[in-house]
Amino acid sequence: MSGHWGILVSDPWLQNQFTQVELRSLKSHFMSMRRESGRLVIADLASKMSRLKVVGENLSEEERASCVKDLYQNTEDEVDFELFLKVYLKLQAFSNSRTGSSPKNASAFLKAATTTLLHTISESEKASYVAHINHYLAKDEFLKKYLPIDPSTNELFEIAKDGVLLCKLINVAVPGTIDERAINTKRILNPWERNENHTLCLNSAKAIGCTVVNIGTQDFIEGRRHLVLGVISQIIKIQLLADLDLKKTPQLLELLDDSKDMEELMNLPPEKILLRWMNFHLKRAGYRKIVTNFSSDVKDAEAYAHLLNVLAPEYINPSTLAVKNPFERAKLVLEHADKMGCKRYLTARDIVEGSPNLNLAFVAHIFQHRNGLSAQTKQQMSLLETFPDDTQDSREERAFRLWMNSLGNSTYINNVFEDLRNGWVLLETLDKVSPGIVHWKIANKPPIKMPFRKVENCNQVVKIGKQLKFSLVNVAGNDIVQGNKKLILAYLWQLMRYNILQLLKNLRFHSRGKEITDADILEWANSKVSSSGSQSRMDSFKDKSLSDGIFFLELLSSVQHRAVNWGLVTKGVTDQEKKMNATYIISIARKLGCSIFLLPEDITEVNQKMILTLTASIMSWCLKHPHDERTVGTSDNESGSQLETTSNSTLDDSASDSSVDENGNM
Repeated sequence: MSGHWGILVSDPWLQNQFTQVELRSLKSHFMSMRRESGRLVIADLASKMSRLKVVGENLSEEERASCVKDLYQNTEDEVDFELFLKVYLKLQAFSNSRTGSSPKNASAFLKAATTTLLHTISESEKASYVAHINHYLAKDEFLKKYLPIDPSTNELFEIAKDGVLLCKLINVAVPGTIDERAINTKRILNPWERNENHTLCLNSAKAIGCTVVNIGTQDFIEGRRHLVLGVISQIIKIQLLADLDLKKTPQLLELLDDSKDMEELMNLPPEKILLRWMNFHLKRAGYRKIVTNFSSDVKDAEAYAHLLNVLAPEYINPSTLAVKNPFERAKLVLEHADKMGCKRYLTARDIVEGSPNLNLAFVAHIFQHRNGLSAQTKQQMSLLETFPDDTQDSREERAFRLWMNSLGNSTYINNVFEDLRNGWVLLETLDKVSPGIVHWKIANKPPIKMPFRKVENCNQVVKIGKQLKFSLVNVAGNDIVQGNKKLILAYLWQLMRYNILQLLKNLRFHSRGKEITDADILEWANSKVSSSGSQSRMDSFKDKSLSDGIFFLELLSSVQHRAVNWGLVTKGVTDQEKKMNATYIISIARKLGCSIFLLPEDITEVNQKMILTLTASIMSWCLKHPHDERTVGTSDNESGSQLETTSNSTLDDSASDSSVDENGNM
């Protein structure tokens, strides 16, 4: 342990218990806990440590309180960071002593968190993910010389060190996320090229919904196994759950008892839809229990036996439900699944041990292969047609959701219109954007049963918005509690715009510059492109000439001469050429270190909010790396920043002043 984080912990023994990444994560939790009540005392730890992995999942609050009381008698003593770490280690040891080993779900597949506070990994999970990679990337021209990977070794982590494998896996999960022209694919990469690949990977992972808080490129280069596996697990999860969406699989309407439930179904996270689908078929099979999780509820394999009997009755084995031993039943279930072509993700041991990650992957794979739902009916089609086509709202919701998740809030957001209604995550986001602005003593932490408590949180959200000079005419906290889409989108829009301008202001402050405005961002971009000898310019963030992407390629090239390989750029005349340039722009910007959530369509259609955020992200990178723009070098195709990725996920999808006035006025 060295440098800034080493100073946080003076005790050498404690320093040796954690990596820098783990210390950063724990320090963030510690500061958040202390901020909520102004001070943190020993009596608070039992409840507040519920949010920490392992300790929170495996111990009840009573067990944590009992353990803490045995260690420290004076419960009113104030807790400093080192004491916090010691209590955490004691509780972790107590948790492991009860379970007999480290948790099987260390990579947090279900919770989408990758900063696990254990060094252990699940060998079963590693083997399953390796099998997935071997299957889906077997025909990749670059990777085929490395595949198949041997799951019994650490070969996966060695191959992942150059960043190519993870970039390719992201494109399997969400095709087209990364323009593969931007990946450095020489057989032997130098340190800068490898770093660029990992920067591209991390920013692209955030852009598809992964949580990569406190993970840097160095973690991949050093092959930190639990972090690499955590990112891989999230990418695979996103791929497996992709079809659990009404727009992609309209047959899911069959799960509804009433057409009024349609919006509720659309707002459910994919895991919940998968459970609903599973219980739908279990009810048909006469199975009386309700499956509520992918762990304890499936350990005996009975639910699986009934599910597969309904989906693939041609392979029924009467012995499956007759055997008494859960392990033997699990083996028969997997034989049944194998005959269906669905035995990819787990073993019988994983079933009886209740591995949530692998059970989720197994059920999702079954859904993809054979969902057992009726063919789409005219009634379902007409029902879908009655639902408003809010493509623009959906795209904005996606951008705001990904941005907020990238900040590392306590709750993973699946739908901003539903998940923000209690106000808590909005307060957390406000606190990250403007530290200290939230009055935590009057905030109500979930779960919140009383509706007026949610209103209290949202009233504070509105009050802070007005304090930050947001346009909030005739808006009350209850509007957020009621899930008013227009108001929620407009609030988030202004919050992101405030965030980006504050960041740029702070960067300019260190350079003795003035406060940043939208006009300054526009002027900066035009000046940069002009200084490189180009005649291109943009008149505004909604200038239709930007649709061909040439201006942004010239801007990227002006801030980092090595960034763009002009031999790969199209003329941007046809729609296809414009889209190719747009995907290339996004990947090059992410490769530099810009954390952005826009889609190629946002460039080709010149969405002024996203155009502003793209420009501001590039400006922010340039202000942080004033010397990199003069760097000259060579790479396999083209390269970006030579520095580690910046994890500022705040320079993303905000809006210009004029945009707020046109559409965001509340």
